[in-house]
Amino acid sequence: MGEHRLSRRAALGLLGGGALAQRTKLPPPRPPVTSDRFLEDLSRRAFLYFWERASPDTGLVLDRALNSDAHDARNVSSSAATGFGLTALCIAASRGWMERDALRRRALAALRFYAQDSEQVHGWFYHFVDASTGKRVWNCELSTIDTALLVAGVLTARQYFDDDEVRALADSIYRRLDWQWFLNGDPHFLSMGWKPESGFLSARWNTHCELGILYLLGIGAPVNPLTPDCWYAWSRPQITYAGHTYISGAPPLFTHQYSQAWIDFREKREQADGRTDWFQNSVEATLAHREFCIDLGLREFPGCYDESLWGITASDSAHGYVAWGGPPRDGPIDGTVVPCAAGGSLMFARNLCLQTLTAMKQRFGSRVWNRYGFVDAFHPTNGWTNPDVIGIDLGVTLLAAENARSGAVWKWFMSNPNVANAMRLAQIA
Repeated sequence: MGEHRLSRRAALGLLGGGALAQRTKLPPPRPPVTSDRFLEDLSRRAFLYFWERASPDTGLVLDRALNSDAHDARNVSSSAATGFGLTALCIAASRGWMERDALRRRALAALRFYAQDSEQVHGWFYHFVDASTGKRVWNCELSTIDTALLVAGVLTARQYFDDDEVRALADSIYRRLDWQWFLNGDPHFLSMGWKPESGFLSARWNTHCELGILYLLGIGAPVNPLTPDCWYAWSRPQITYAGHTYISGAPPLFTHQYSQAWIDFREKREQADGRTDWFQNSVEATLAHREFCIDLGLREFPGCYDESLWGITASDSAHGYVAWGGPPRDGPIDGTVVPCAAGGSLMFARNLCLQTLTAMKQRFGSRVWNRYGFVDAFHPTNGWTNPDVIGIDLGVTLLAAENARSGAVWKWFMSNPNVANAMRLAQIA
């Protein structure tokens, strides 16, 4: 996978290296204001991951890698990371970070692979595969949510690059999905996955979490779609914390971010069931999470969380990967800070999220900030720093930053006719 990386000099140019940027004919960052300069740097670094840590042959993006230019022998891709990566290519092209045709060719490599060569069952893709061959690894499941995140990227590329081959490949990937098969007899709730050894997983997408993108794509599907009442069937538990009341079915903050990295719910409400405003719901979730972290800093973890240093969501930890978060408190929270918690909410609370992201960089410098931006997680006081970045965490940060700056990802994705039809059928306007 190393042969396709930009040279160190070219990569520095991509990241805004002054004269180096001229030498490699890459445009320098645009710095109209301090916050935009920071977001430009953050976004370029995140994009660099999706360019360097993807196979040029298959377009598949690594699940994780070291946050440096050091050799990394790991070669496992995730379908969700590739969905974020396809969207990253669109962002890079729109901002002129690289030559558009090179980015289009990389997108085509991924689209051709998924349309023609990838392992799939009833159109659905495995969660983790070898990035070079696309072969299933770790006996993982066909994943409904990871396929949905991939297809969100596929449809974003369809609209942005807008040529005949891109459209045809994207349409073939979307049309092949058998939504009725993954219901497995249930009238409303998709199974979370399927394995050839054991069949469908018993867990279903039946309560609020990151499922919005999955059900919207299913309702708008061109073949064997889900019925619109699937949108209203899943449960919507409501919580209140520090004066913020909102719907939340799982504590990690990413559950409020992933779907809305693509779906634009701004100034829209559900018309059929309580007029829920999903965008404002995620704003409230972000504000409540910040207060939750501040309270943890006051009560248990001084020096780890405060008004300008906060954020816990599913991430690496000193003891492995953990799906932690809150409120309510969930998982073995130990003071670890996860930058993509604030990064993925840039589209909901730009100023507060910028405040903590810039504070992290200023306070901890190269300990937490390297080639691809922030490390996945770190502990402010005990010295533990994760050497890795994770594709989906960089991805949600990049997409949220772009939506906060321009709304471009929302515009591209929502311009898909099937998505517009799904919004109409679900009565969200």
